[in-house]
Amino acid sequence: MNANTSTMPTSLVVLILALLLGLQPITTDFYLPALPALSEGFGASMAQTQLTLTALLLAFGLSQLVWGPLSDRFGRRPVLLWGMGLYTLASMAIVLAPSMPWLIGIRMVQGIAMGAGVMCARALVRDLYEPVAGANAMSKGLSGLGVIACLSAPLGGLLSDWFGWRLAMLTLALFGVATLLLIVFKFKESIRVVNPHALQPQRLARQWREIMGNPTFLAFSALSAASYGGLFTFLASSSFVFIKVLGFSKTQYGLVMFSMSFVYILSTLMCRRLLPRFGVKRTVAIGGGLSLAGGSVMAALAYAGLHYPSLQNGWAIMLPFYLFMLGHGIHQPCSQSGAVGPFPHAAGTASALNGFMMMVAAFAMGGWLGAHIDGTIWPLVLGVWFWSACIALSAWVLVGKYTETPKTIAAQAHPVSISSIK
Repeated sequence: MNANTSTMPTSLVVLILALLLGLQPITTDFYLPALPALSEGFGASMAQTQLTLTALLLAFGLSQLVWGPLSDRFGRRPVLLWGMGLYTLASMAIVLAPSMPWLIGIRMVQGIAMGAGVMCARALVRDLYEPVAGANAMSKGLSGLGVIACLSAPLGGLLSDWFGWRLAMLTLALFGVATLLLIVFKFKESIRVVNPHALQPQRLARQWREIMGNPTFLAFSALSAASYGGLFTFLASSSFVFIKVLGFSKTQYGLVMFSMSFVYILSTLMCRRLLPRFGVKRTVAIGGGLSLAGGSVMAALAYAGLHYPSLQNGWAIMLPFYLFMLGHGIHQPCSQSGAVGPFPHAAGTASALNGFMMMVAAFAMGGWLGAHIDGTIWPLVLGVWFWSACIALSAWVLVGKYTETPKTIAAQAHPVSISSIK
């Protein structure tokens, strides 16, 4: 941990991390129970409705490529102020959306703003902590994210049932206001020295090439992208599967999502127990086994349901996905902190590229789901199974082979081309 943490108490850092990282689940999970009703209300197809998620995530991923260098150049605080202000305005505008195309456009603006908060959260972990301690700090922040995710879907389902999806969306604006006020009054700049050359095209291109050519970055980014791809598959398709196919109410579906988030919180706690005992490589390998087991068991139960229809129920999906979520809570803190570890002087740019890769995976999966959701459980099942295999490959092969020791990471943290920009 460097001297910057003395300007903010650890408890405050964790709270800020939880709220900024929590932008993602509250923005996606909160309105998931209302997706089928939203589709019917606007008279939109499932593919159009899926665009409210995929367009958000595409804008989220692309915006980070801009927010990252901006935060390296001007600092995390101004980027967070602009980003959270824009997020609040976009959340208010969603309530007034007159049509599905307008809603998709506003969700893109919301995704752009969300990119500032989530990217800065990952970057400030690298600003304040050394790489190994960063995984532990990120895990604490992601535990807070889990709490927000626990509340988002059940509360979104209840408010949508009681007041309709438009008034329910006001909650996102209130969350944005609360986070903005915390940044205004409590957040102290975390970056020690801004990079005056961060926005120069030639230097930025060279920095991107250097980051994308780093095997440690690529190994951890492959893991984070695959893990998020599996989660997104569930987020984007589960409301249709549970509500339309399995007959759950919106409130019941919200409770399903609550249980998933609760398991995720437990997994982040488990991650913090495993890291000091086994180290990053073996911890990630354990997570890979959990992820693959979850995807494989789900596929096996779905296949058995073809012959024994009683197996095609909510538990046949929920129980295996609990295993997947246990792995997810290990992969995300380890991969997000590991990807930016070698780049302390370009943490914003490295965080942006890592986030972009995750959103590319989600956007591609969203397009596939939009074309293949067919009134059965199979698109969800096959998607999760596919990503669980990708996670195992990344965890057991790529991270196992290319993760550097702490000494090597420290040596790589000051390569000539990056240290020259200080």
